Amino acid sequence: MTPVVLACGDAPLPLPLASVSTTSAPAGPESDLVDEALSKLQVVEDPRLIVVGDDADLAAVLTRMLRTDRLHVELAYVTEHPTAATAAYRLATGAKAAQDALGGSAHALPLIRDDAGIALVGEATYVGEPNARLVGEMYVDDDLLFSGETTKIRVHPTPEMPGLRAATDRSRRWLPRKWIPGRAAQLGSTAANLVRDGVPHPRPLTRSTFYRDQREFLLVR
Repeated sequence: MTPVVLACGDAPLPLPLASVSTTSAPAGPESDLVDEALSKLQVVEDPRLIVVGDDADLAAVLTRMLRTDRLHVELAYVTEHPTAATAAYRLATGAKAAQDALGGSAHALPLIRDDAGIALVGEATYVGEPNARLVGEMYVDDDLLFSGETTKIRVHPTPEMPGLRAATDRSRRWLPRKWIPGRAAQLGSTAANLVRDGVPHPRPLTRSTFYRDQREFLLVR
């Protein structure tokens, strides 16, 4: 296994990774910097890219790998604190995550993306306009998640098939969410505000879909 680190933003670099070849990038790394890190892995055996940062950084890297057909590269994730992605994929954080990034094994997992070709690694949320409820309907495969009005929708990737799950927030916080698993979650709405892995979409959407790509990606766990 040959590792390369892509250190994003102000994320601290754990000591176990100090001797690994590192490319530094701002938070939400641009494609050219992701390509620079990946170029170091072009001619090595068992290439592994270790992303140090947050969920948005990991999603940006996976999106670039998806669009440039580099999904054969093993992907490891090191973040200081628990995130939606560490919860979704049951990953360690901090120094333990760095140790796993170097010594763990890569597993082929479902790759979840949206209709804009952007990967989802942790959580996507939909809400309505400020001070208004979300109006529309969502299906997860053939199952109706909601129709009419709701407060908030959450979509998560899952490490097992069919690949994602979606739920609406309940009116009372103490009630558990009812998750529906599926291959695709399709929303139609009058105006839905999407936040994908902590990054807001620039404008409200009337249609939006997250679905499992036909290809998988290799995540170190």
